[in-house]
Amino acid sequence: MRWFWIDRYTEFVRHTRATAIKAVTLAEEHLHDHFPGTPLVPATLILEGMAQTGGILVADSMDFKTQVVLAKVASADFHFEAIPGDILHFEAVIVEMLPAGSLVRVTSRVGKREQGVAELYFGHLEAGTTIPRLFKHDEMMTWLDNLRIFHVAVEPDGTKSPRKG
Repeated sequence: MRWFWIDRYTEFVRHTRATAIKAVTLAEEHLHDHFPGTPLVPATLILEGMAQTGGILVADSMDFKTQVVLAKVASADFHFEAIPGDILHFEAVIVEMLPAGSLVRVTSRVGKREQGVAELYFGHLEAGTTIPRLFKHDEMMTWLDNLRIFHVAVEPDGTKSPRKG
């Protein structure tokens, strides 16, 4: 099963940066077990939101022709716990793009407070016989449309970015 942890994109500047949000609610089953009576968002799920925000930014920079996978969490630091009622704001900035991989710095905020920061390395893989395609192109474009990426996407010069497809 593949899923998106973020709820929607609020800004998307191709080749540069992206912001997305995730509303934390008690409707999320995993919070009832982590921890009973004191629900907290596991840091691994916050990292997942960071990785999805940054990974899609990198994949878009490569016109979705190369598969982008999280290869390494170079560093991650969380300053406080996210709890139900919080809205996590993820901001991903591409630090470096090379043919084999990319480095992205991502912060998570709750309101104006920095909740966490991570440096993530993404590997670039060519789909083929030994590496299956993670997503069908049409399905991915539909999901991205549902995340409102095409509503907010702009080119680095600020002009509206055309929808991919």
